[in-house]
Amino acid sequence: MGVSRVKEEGEKKEEEKKEEKKKEKPKEETKKLKKPERKTEGIVRILNTDLNANKNLLYGLTGIKGVSYTFSKAILSALGLDAYRKLSTLTQEEIEKIEDCLRNPSKYNIPPFLFNRRKDPESGLDMHLIGPDVDIARSFDIKKEIELKTYKGFRHMYGQPVRGQRTRSHFRYGRTVGVLRGKMKQLAQQQAGQQTKEKKEEKK
Repeated sequence: MGVSRVKEEGEKKEEEKKEEKKKEKPKEETKKLKKPERKTEGIVRILNTDLNANKNLLYGLTGIKGVSYTFSKAILSALGLDAYRKLSTLTQEEIEKIEDCLRNPSKYNIPPFLFNRRKDPESGLDMHLIGPDVDIARSFDIKKEIELKTYKGFRHMYGQPVRGQRTRSHFRYGRTVGVLRGKMKQLAQQQAGQQTKEKKEEKK
């Protein structure tokens, strides 16, 4: 009996210790979940082009035709704007400044080697074309080459590559593209033979 009482007392003490430990344990600090960044669902319009408002200025401006990564970087450094700001944070004044800089980059001391149309054949000036002007200028240049009957003009006219690319494996389109082999070749020969026979019979 004495042994069982000792065991019971020991179990009770262990239970009491466990309860004390539970009480002593500080409450675990609940980890604060970071609130997800709110995405502003919107569009910013610059030079008649709709740009995603969630993008940075540096990458967002490249959505405008004629504006490359390096050119957008040069514009932002010239205007003193942070490249990693969101497009949605731009004010109306800043948008107007960006538009003016895109239209007249030489006014803001942007180097001319970044322009996409240097030494224009008509005016002789270094220009930078943006938006639909890029496609219009390109089509006019091609038409001019065709009118002058240059080698490039002929290649454009026939729809062939202009810059010396090989045409064995690429630029193969039209009626005589496929390669006839084996049975296909035999069928073609048979058809040709039948056509010649028919022609001879008609002559007779």
